[in-house]
Amino acid sequence: MSGFLSDEEFNLFRNVIYAESGITFSSTNRSILDSRLKERVREKGLNSVQEYYRLITSNREEMKSLLDSVTTNLTRFFRNQPHFDAFENYVIPHLVEQKKVTLDKKIRIWSAGCSTGEEPYTIAMILKDILPMGFDFEIMASDISLKSLMVGQQGFYPESRVTGIPEKYLSRFFVKVDNGYQVKDELKSRIRFDYHNLKHAATTRNLDVVFCRNVLIYFDEAAQLEVVNHFWDAMAPKSYLYIGHSE
Repeated sequence: MSGFLSDEEFNLFRNVIYAESGITFSSTNRSILDSRLKERVREKGLNSVQEYYRLITSNREEMKSLLDSVTTNLTRFFRNQPHFDAFENYVIPHLVEQKKVTLDKKIRIWSAGCSTGEEPYTIAMILKDILPMGFDFEIMASDISLKSLMVGQQGFYPESRVTGIPEKYLSRFFVKVDNGYQVKDELKSRIRFDYHNLKHAATTRNLDVVFCRNVLIYFDEAAQLEVVNHFWDAMAPKSYLYIGHSE
């Protein structure tokens, strides 16, 4: 196969990826799609991108694999500290006071586009630390990348990946093992990792907080509106949405 997608091939794949996920490819990030497609064609032992297009349009699992390969999974523990400062010092105290009135003492959170799990584990550590006695929480963590979800479910992180975790949390919630750290079961059991394509509506309702940071930048305005409307439907009347600073 040639080194680059033709304009016609690029438009074919760009359109099907957008229709499936809302992820937008333009001329500025065309090279990413080109390299990922060459990789998938080689891995599947095919002779052309046209053959691969026929495969993804007839095989749902391969379509999922393609969407997995074109997503960017950049994350870290306590990424963008001011967000978590506000979460700890304002959002959670406000929700606690609100729920004392309603007698619903469970805080429900969705980490949408959770990548390899650092964000939901960060949220869980804070909640375990500051929630008053008698309060509980549940965290749903979702992503379109199955490989990333598997990392999150496993809960093992190399030493280089835990540098942003405060020592009080690292010693309490992680076990030092060869070449890295393993999340303890008491924390791991509080997070439900699940595949979810943000183009589709969420099945959960009455969420108190939704984190969807640095995900909407990959969507055009129409797809962004669709995703935010899904969040609106899933969130409780008095709730909080976290998005990235660039969004």
